[in-house]
Amino acid sequence: MNFVNQSCKNSEDLRTYQHHVYAVVYSVILAPGLLGNVLALWVFRVYVRETKKAVVFMMNLAVADLLQVLSLPLRIYYYLNNTWPFGHPLCMICFYLKYVNMYASIYFLVCISVRRCELIMRPLRYNSSRRKGDLVICALGWLLVCLACLPFPLLRNPISEQNIISNDKFLNSGAPLPGQDLVCFSELPMRNLSTPAAWSLLIIAELVGFIIPLILVLACTCLTAGSLRKLTTGAIPDRGEKRRALRMVSSCATVFLVCFAPYHVTMPLDFMAKVNALDSCALRDLILRCHPVMLCLASLNCSLDPLMYYFTTDEFWRRLSKPEIPEGMTFSRRLSCITGGEGAERD
Repeated sequence: MNFVNQSCKNSEDLRTYQHHVYAVVYSVILAPGLLGNVLALWVFRVYVRETKKAVVFMMNLAVADLLQVLSLPLRIYYYLNNTWPFGHPLCMICFYLKYVNMYASIYFLVCISVRRCELIMRPLRYNSSRRKGDLVICALGWLLVCLACLPFPLLRNPISEQNIISNDKFLNSGAPLPGQDLVCFSELPMRNLSTPAAWSLLIIAELVGFIIPLILVLACTCLTAGSLRKLTTGAIPDRGEKRRALRMVSSCATVFLVCFAPYHVTMPLDFMAKVNALDSCALRDLILRCHPVMLCLASLNCSLDPLMYYFTTDEFWRRLSKPEIPEGMTFSRRLSCITGGEGAERD
């Protein structure tokens, strides 16, 4: 699909640069992303029944981040060795998980922001039935994200003999073996798609996946910040609790703006560059060099989210600071202490 007659050539230097960027960034975020999200799941598993402060959504966010982290070793291998020997299905799974993680993270960041804002503005409306509703929201969110991200792998052509030959020019070492998979991820060629269909998918992805969530997160941040200046009917009177909620919502907005906003700003430009819709080859080369950096920023969220949990979530901080039993689990011990003649146990 070409928009102009001019066709800019892909250079080996550009591909080498992209592979170096991906390999370095993914190697840096692998260890902290893995340890941080495993630790987060361990902490939230203990507190999920003890608090109503969006812990269910944070658990699902940690799962989404962990899915991406688990695919990073294969990505690092590919970008270091410039070849993919693991087969096309596994390539598509890793490619798919990248976008599932991104949009699942966006979805659950919005859910966390809305829940904390709601608990500040209308705390009495949250009960056990609403908690069960959160589980339904998470299940529906996963279903919608998984379905919405299907076009990303489906629009890529399977690796064929023709694709192998066309990508052989990027390799410095000999001819590829027959049937060997050389390219993967975004380097896979796209299927032919009509111009209206391509732009429709792009606009929907930008609107539903970025613009609407951004508006919701920023609105929750403004509402939570405003609650510190006035007392809303039925709102939580504790200003300390409001400040903690504001830190959480502000952290969600910060992760959203740092990780996902740059990628979605450059995504239309990257699309135009890849379909040769730009008159200037120099501009096209600049975009193709900038977009991988933005994609790496989007991957950085799997390491930033655990930091957000630690600095903004009381349950997470208390659990890591000292071996503490959640409040809901102290009743039986307190009763045992009373019957044994001991003093009442402090929380």
